Amino acid sequence: MDSFAFSLLFPQKNMQKIQLLDKEFEPFIAESEIQAAVSRVANQINVDFAGKSPLFLIVLNGAFMFAADMMKQLTITCELSFVKIASYHGAEQKDLQELIGLNEDLTGREVIIVEDIVDSGNTVHRIFEMLKEKNAAKVYVASMFFKPGAYKYQHPIQYTGLNIANDFIVGYGLDYNGVGRNLNAIYVYKP
Repeated sequence: MDSFAFSLLFPQKNMQKIQLLDKEFEPFIAESEIQAAVSRVANQINVDFAGKSPLFLIVLNGAFMFAADMMKQLTITCELSFVKIASYHGAEQKDLQELIGLNEDLTGREVIIVEDIVDSGNTVHRIFEMLKEKNAAKVYVASMFFKPGAYKYQHPIQYTGLNIANDFIVGYGLDYNGVGRNLNAIYVYKP
């Protein structure tokens, strides 16, 4: 077992179970592993988009921590914009509702969707549809976490920090009923 896999299975010793509202979460992914994954994604985007000027479309609220950490490591010229899509209520997935839309002219632009997590893919699919209507030239996805076992669409996820099982996680921008986004590490709910 390599050190990366070992650290995911056995997080840092100082991580302890946490209580968020009515649920208890166990340590899952240490902050150091998250930051290493962010660096890998940023470095690959720097290589792939050298000499280009993509627009990063950051999906709020969850992607704010990943986006901020990644942006600090990008050396390419880029622009940022934000979209907010409601897709969750607690641990149950709900219908998508667009809350804040895009205002930029995306005609002919390369766009990188920045997500906290891609599981079913409903949010990414909805954003792809929005970007198609706005005539974006090419759309990419950068997601901190990806659940390949839950994904049900064909849109490729080009930049992934970490692949995970289909577990309910909190921390690093991900929440449970609005709490837990501020945690620097990832915790998993084990009923």
